[in-house]
This record gives sequence, structure tokens and C-alpha cells, in this order.
Amino acid sequence: MTVAGSDSGGGAGIQADIKTFAALGVYGASVVTALTAQNTCQVAGVHPSPPDFVALQIETVLSDIPVKAVKTGMLYSREIIEAVCEALTRNRTPNLVVDPVMIAKSGDSLLKPSAAVALKTRLIPMALVVTPNIPEACALTGIKINGVEDMKKAARAIAKMGAQNVVIKGGHMRGDKLTDILLTDGEVTEFKRDRIDTQHTHGTGCAFSSAITAGLAKGLSVIDSVETAERYIEGAIKNAEPLGEGHGPVNHFWNSL
Repeated sequence: MTVAGSDSGGGAGIQADIKTFAALGVYGASVVTALTAQNTCQVAGVHPSPPDFVALQIETVLSDIPVKAVKTGMLYSREIIEAVCEALTRNRTPNLVVDPVMIAKSGDSLLKPSAAVALKTRLIPMALVVTPNIPEACALTGIKINGVEDMKKAARAIAKMGAQNVVIKGGHMRGDKLTDILLTDGEVTEFKRDRIDTQHTHGTGCAFSSAITAGLAKGLSVIDSVETAERYIEGAIKNAEPLGEGHGPVNHFWNSL
């Protein structure tokens, strides 16, 4: 199940999550936290769902469908985060993956400043896996990240917030090589790959966290779920179609071509 915002352009958010679930062979249910008026260039508007209706969506899905893993994406406000935390806690949902969505690829804000404390103190402590990119990791921890050692330091700081496992994505680092890290049980695993020269990376974070969630739903371990997600997202970026004038979406169904 994905708990996230809707991307009217179809490249990120709920739409990217459902496509990724389908591509990786799991059934996806969805809880919409906000509507966005969005394309590859901008987020023109955000219309958040009422928090009680977000909770009602969660409760209704979980009362009928056996959910094996949950991911959160854009949550937008403190009130929505609190409603999500309470609903998930009441239902003891397993395998929570938190993608702390703060800023869109276009640079537009997707999280109110007042929501950051709730994200750190309420949601992250519930997470099996947290998947920030570098700007998000910096915002969460206050640590300036200039390299892999800084990424490791930030991952440990997020783990101290209560997250069981932390993935920090290195796509915002400069250079021809990229490194993502996974902190699990106090140990760091590095995932290295070549940078792909493309601007069509919209929805990368959503698809990556959804791929981890799909792996967990299938019963894979955290490290195997992350490894699967790494391979999936590399193929999705390599096979992206150039759509729109800005950051086009990755190809969620590349592995079925």
C-alpha cells in the first residue's frame, strides 16, 4: 500500500508507486494524501486531503485487504502525518518504508516546514526503512553532506531517530560515479553505479522506495529488497522516454519490454 500524493503528470507519487508495484509483480492499494497540479516542469498547485479522510482511506483498505508492506511518500502537513501514524499504529501494519518527500524534482516544496518535526519524531521512529536523498538527509539531520563519509554520518543520525534501516541516495552528488548507502544493524553497505547522462529522472525516489516496498511484500530481506530496487531503478532511468519540457519520468515498465 502506498500513502502518498497524486502526480497529475503521472511520473511520481501515487502513479509512480502503483506502476512500480505492478512492474515488480505485487498488487498495490493507494491512499491519496494530496492532489497536485503537476507536470515535468513545475508543481502548479497542491490540494491536501483532509487528515481524517486520509485515515479513513487507510482504515478502509486495511479492514479488507491483507497488506504486507506500506510506503509513505508526500504527506505535506503535520496533521496528515499524525493521522497516518495513528492509523498505521492502530492497525499494526508491517514493513513501513518512509520516503521523506520534501522537495519535487522541479524544486517546489512538497512538505510544510511545520511538518518536519512530526516527520522526525512520529513517522521515522515507526519505519523499517527510511530512504532520503541527500538534500532530505541534510534537512533531517542538519549535517552538510559532501561525500560518502558524510552520508554515513547522516544515516547514523537518522537511525538514532528510531529508524531500523536507512538508505541515503547519492544521486545529488557530483561526479561520474554514484554511491547509495544502506545502514543496517550498524553496518554500512555501499551500492555503486555509473551516472546516467539524462534529465529524465522524475519520480526516481518514488519508484526506488516502492521497489523496496515490493521486495519486502514478497518476503525479501531489507538488503535484498534494496539490491533489487537498485537494479530496477538503474534500468528505469536508462530506459526513460523523453516526455515533457522538463524532468521527464523514468520508465517504470522497462523490465517488461
